[in-house]
Amino acid sequence: MTEPSEEDLLELLDELRIMAQVGLEYADDPYDKQRYERILDLVSSWYGRSVELPPAEVRDRFAAEVGRVTPKLSADAAIFNDAGEILLQLRADDTTWCLPGGYTEPNESPEETAVRETREESGLIVEPRDLAGIYTRKPGEYGPHCLVIHVYLCRVIDGELQVSHEGKDLRYWTLDAVPEWHKNHEQIARDAVELWQHQEMEQTNS
Repeated sequence: MTEPSEEDLLELLDELRIMAQVGLEYADDPYDKQRYERILDLVSSWYGRSVELPPAEVRDRFAAEVGRVTPKLSADAAIFNDAGEILLQLRADDTTWCLPGGYTEPNESPEETAVRETREESGLIVEPRDLAGIYTRKPGEYGPHCLVIHVYLCRVIDGELQVSHEGKDLRYWTLDAVPEWHKNHEQIARDAVELWQHQEMEQTNS
């Protein structure tokens, strides 16, 4: 029997966290609530060891989520120039390149997220054209929680490139020239390029 990996542990913690928080939301019996509170305390402690945060801080972050706990949601924008190069941002927190994007805010659709994040991170105003793909990162792959990413092919309709406080550089790249990708953004970009090329070919032949 193989030893459980860190990914296995984070997946278990994420499921226990969701069960505990949903239980606290709907439980009426005070003893059941005590049990769910205890589970959440244990999960917070083990999360704290995994992500190097004090358990109390982890618990406070959990407490900010109300109602039924679901995976985190984000959206990215795939933007191309006339040469077929994709726009990437050099992140301010490391040396990796990523598509413009981020977490979806309350009362915001993933499409709206892609537009807002692109404007904030690049100064460009874009219009989503097509959904290029939906990607799921499981707990432990790149973080402690499950994340669902919507990626949209976007067309620039206004604005000029401008680096924000979230990045150190912005430029269009050919995929093979990118020095270091952020997390799974290379796969996202390659899928988006394939769709973009297909659409460009269809337009040329029509």
